[in-house]
Amino acid sequence: MHQFLTTTSLPIRLTRLFVGLALYGVAIALMIRGNIGASPWDVFSQGMSRTFGLSFGVWTILISGLVLLLWIPLKQRPGFGTIANALLVGAFADLGLALIPEATQLPLQLASFAAGLFILAFATALYIGAGLGPGPRDGLMTGLVRVTGRPVWLVRSGIELSVVVLGFFLGGVVGAGTAAFALGVGPLTQLTLKWLHVDLHGKTPKSQMVDLDNPEKLQGAEPN
Repeated sequence: MHQFLTTTSLPIRLTRLFVGLALYGVAIALMIRGNIGASPWDVFSQGMSRTFGLSFGVWTILISGLVLLLWIPLKQRPGFGTIANALLVGAFADLGLALIPEATQLPLQLASFAAGLFILAFATALYIGAGLGPGPRDGLMTGLVRVTGRPVWLVRSGIELSVVVLGFFLGGVVGAGTAAFALGVGPLTQLTLKWLHVDLHGKTPKSQMVDLDNPEKLQGAEPN
């Protein structure tokens, strides 16, 4: 298992990416079906869906595309994982919403949201560990941090406060779950990063860097 989680083999890293994105979408669906609030970006997608039509997942994809356009003036470069994130998370969220019934009693609401939050943290660690590029929203945050020189917490808080307020006025559900997400996603993600042996502080060896023009270079790489 340790070798699977740390190998530089591109096929295995692609597997981690796609499994992580699938779980991420399902996790979003679980939190939404809990109906006690969701993450700021999901509140925004939910509000856009309720106000202008189209499904939650379609709006998630459209918003990801708009966010990627904001990368251009920030001179951010998307990776393969960035594009996959933009296209697949919304699709898997819609699939999850089609299969998962809405929780109507508080114990089930809490269980649905808690399960979604934990799975989302695990999925985040899984696809980040693949090392194939950040998600659109993470890239927006890091680009603004680099350009403005402001601290990460201030930039992230500003972005998420803006989208959750806009989503709320568009009809998205803001509640205790939104606050729980803000408080819990960081520690849970840190925990799952440790479980999956993802070191965000270490330098990435050249053997682990992805060259999409020459992916065969990674095929014979040894695990860490």
